[in-house]
Amino acid sequence: MQDNENIRALRDSAELTRRAFLGSSSAGLGQIALAWQLAEDALTASPTPPMTLENGLHHPARAKRVLQMYMVGGASQCDLFDYKPALEKYDGKPWDPGEEVELFQSKQGLTLASPWTFRQYGDCGRWISSIFAPLGEFVDDMTFVYSMTSRSNVHALAMFLQSTGFMLPGFPSAGSWISYGLGSMNHNLPTYVVLVDSLGPPAGGAKNWGAGFLSAAHQGTRLQSGPTPLSFVTPPANDYITPESETRTRKLLSALNRRHADHHMNDTRLAARIDAYELAARLQTAGPKALDISSEPAHIQKEYGLDNPATRDFGTNCLLARRLLEHDVRFVQIWSGTTTTNEPPQTDWDSHKDIRDHANLAAGVMPGMSALLRDLKRTGLLEDTIVHWTTEFGRMPCAERSLGRDHNPHCFTNWFAGGGFKRGVSFGATDEWSYKAIEKPVTCHDVYATILYLLGIDHKKLTVRHSGIDRRLTDVHGKVLHEICA
Repeated sequence: MQDNENIRALRDSAELTRRAFLGSSSAGLGQIALAWQLAEDALTASPTPPMTLENGLHHPARAKRVLQMYMVGGASQCDLFDYKPALEKYDGKPWDPGEEVELFQSKQGLTLASPWTFRQYGDCGRWISSIFAPLGEFVDDMTFVYSMTSRSNVHALAMFLQSTGFMLPGFPSAGSWISYGLGSMNHNLPTYVVLVDSLGPPAGGAKNWGAGFLSAAHQGTRLQSGPTPLSFVTPPANDYITPESETRTRKLLSALNRRHADHHMNDTRLAARIDAYELAARLQTAGPKALDISSEPAHIQKEYGLDNPATRDFGTNCLLARRLLEHDVRFVQIWSGTTTTNEPPQTDWDSHKDIRDHANLAAGVMPGMSALLRDLKRTGLLEDTIVHWTTEFGRMPCAERSLGRDHNPHCFTNWFAGGGFKRGVSFGATDEWSYKAIEKPVTCHDVYATILYLLGIDHKKLTVRHSGIDRRLTDVHGKVLHEICA
């Protein structure tokens, strides 16, 4: 009854025509953000529980937040981290792993040595390629997993698998599961933020950071690369919006959404929209401060590569990531590369034609990546932040088109730092060619079981009933890799 009275009063007092309503509600996020008091109203709450953990965490946590860096296209393990002298010894000679080889789009070529040199770094003696040499500074703080495997050699399927635990689209991403399980640490900023390559998104786009069957409130919030990561945070100047009209607009939206919620109690989209509007209103205050990289000292901006067009975009995302982690954003994801264009130069790590394209890609990410690690270590954030570097699969030790490498789902490398991972250790091994994982094979489910474990979550207990099945990030698989946990 009160809602009906609000609507009638607004119509009578403001002559609410379609044009007037659109005009009064289009002046920026502030005009359409719902009043904060609605957050405590039961009708606006999501029907999906904000936490599934009983009595808080399942066990003491070692980490609070996650930074994930994703190299789109399949970064080559044998050209970056998995040093194999056999590739140098047999370079240009027939490659025979002793079995029939299934390739994605080529015929089996000759053995192909890496075009770059490797050397050992740190007290742990970790081998690193010359194009990733800046990471040598941090190897004693890192854990390398050489025996990663994938169930697909197709980009989109392997990327979904690595992002969500399933090869089919429509399942919640890792960041969404963590948002669902742990909630926000800063209610003025998104819980899960995605920083996409400035050239475009990866294969599958937003499905890689979507919430699937969880409430839409848990999906990743995509920010833009560049000086304006979030558009329309500040309302445009105008002379027709008044405090009174803004109040009337919020009251009307409140009445309409309450009425809609009464008839759609199981629809999470309205609750997510309400959450988004409220967050948008709070972002007008908190967002500019958190995202203002211009306030960083000149030497810091240079360290991240912002003074060089070739390194500026990824460096900007890394600097934004550091600031977001400092402001307690729970899950930050940085993507390097896009599969939306086949035009030269190479825009992702999918180096079929010439593996030497990896050099330009590495040069573009190294300043930002190394500066970010250095800052996390310097500020102490690395202690309770999990850093995870990944890609969808590796590349073959044989040549494709004389200088390229085809997809290899049988082995690739991930590395981790901080947040409860052991320092200066490695896990698993590949054969002499870096063709297959032969010691302690690892899946994405094992990785996420371990990340959740360090966040204080038992991966088998973080479940949601969907279509008659208790779904979880690790599907029906996954084991915690206790050997690499401190």
